Amino acid sequence: MFSEVAIKVENITKCFHIYEQPRDRLKQFLLPALQKMAGMPLGKYYREFLALNGVSFEVRKGETVGVIGHNGSGKSTLLQIICGTLDATSGSVQTQGRVAALLELGSGFNPEFTGRENIYLNASVLGLSREEIDDRLANIIDFADIGQFVDQPVKTYSSGMVVRLAFAVQSQIDPDILIVDEALSVGDAKFQAKCFDRLKSLKKRGTSILLVTHASEQIVTHCDRAILLSGGSMLEIGEPRHIVNRYLDLLFGRVRNSAEPLKDSSGLAESRAVQPNASISLTEDIFFTHHGYNPHEYRWGDGSARILDFFLSADGEPYPSTVKTGQQIVLAVSIQFEAALIRPILGVTIKTKEGVTVYGVNSETLEVDAFGTLGEANSVVVPELRFCCRLAPGDYFVSLGIATRQGADIVPHDRRYDAIHLHVSPCASFFGLVNLDATLSVN
Repeated sequence: MFSEVAIKVENITKCFHIYEQPRDRLKQFLLPALQKMAGMPLGKYYREFLALNGVSFEVRKGETVGVIGHNGSGKSTLLQIICGTLDATSGSVQTQGRVAALLELGSGFNPEFTGRENIYLNASVLGLSREEIDDRLANIIDFADIGQFVDQPVKTYSSGMVVRLAFAVQSQIDPDILIVDEALSVGDAKFQAKCFDRLKSLKKRGTSILLVTHASEQIVTHCDRAILLSGGSMLEIGEPRHIVNRYLDLLFGRVRNSAEPLKDSSGLAESRAVQPNASISLTEDIFFTHHGYNPHEYRWGDGSARILDFFLSADGEPYPSTVKTGQQIVLAVSIQFEAALIRPILGVTIKTKEGVTVYGVNSETLEVDAFGTLGEANSVVVPELRFCCRLAPGDYFVSLGIATRQGADIVPHDRRYDAIHLHVSPCASFFGLVNLDATLSVN
């Protein structure tokens, strides 16, 4: 039933007319009417650009939905149509309740007015009476935390101060629907944390939130579902982590790797010892045969290099079922180069099961000079990473990737997201995400 739906978008299409020259706009305004009167074929002096093409979805009450896609995919256009600041060419949008939106930096603010005056202006536009604004004014000013600048003209504000004031107004009116378009990326870390705490409290009281951001971790951490847009079309809506993986796939312009495992000419796997009673394959992709492999990994790349196998040990125990905080971890991988690559980059990332990155490192950040000489075609290397496990108890996933740089671009050759499952056993000596091995003394 629609009573349980806060936003209902049905087959939204938005077509913009693009004029090559200013006079073409005048031609389009005058000539078609004259051509129609003269019985001539109607001319078209513009080209059409489909910013959105048949987008449909629903957002339930109390649900947080993320919208992700590369620049130009139609995210901002979609939000403007939902908010009513832009008309759709076709399709319909229905919303239930009061809508608050942070679309563009400073939108809705009069730069000549003070911050206090803009609070009254914005809140009244959102439907609050003078008495309601008076009651909430102190909370809004306190949340914005811009001090004496609240009585200064907005034109004197920094971009971060504008966002603080705008979010404070929009969130403190307790909207039924809150729409945020990249605005929080401007604020500092402390303010962002406060904003997301506020989003959580709004969600608990039943506010529906539509969040547009390029920060994939925000999508995974704060959203119940996610929407992937590309070229004005909605490619998929679903579980945030899956949608983020598809977004990364599109962002790097690669397709998921579906090639067959590599084998040597004799059909027999070669291996290399990595420690007593343990070895790693140099010729076959047997990654999936080891304990800890995640069959739901997401893999893609152009195949110029392949991550064939991995070896993991904790304090010398190969492929442990659980890892304890404080143990020494050894992670080795075998990489086969199908084509010659210049200075390949090996990356390793550890994430929580919610998708939050706990630690990430690569051969460039570690300044491993040896990688400058690797990458010869048909060669195999076995890099080895060693670290102390400082993770809190819980489930983690290790992602691996081999890539190269082409100018400013990163070209992925084999990326295996969430490929290895790492379970850290319970530990009562601390709580949080990591063990800092703190000591406490009394003098």
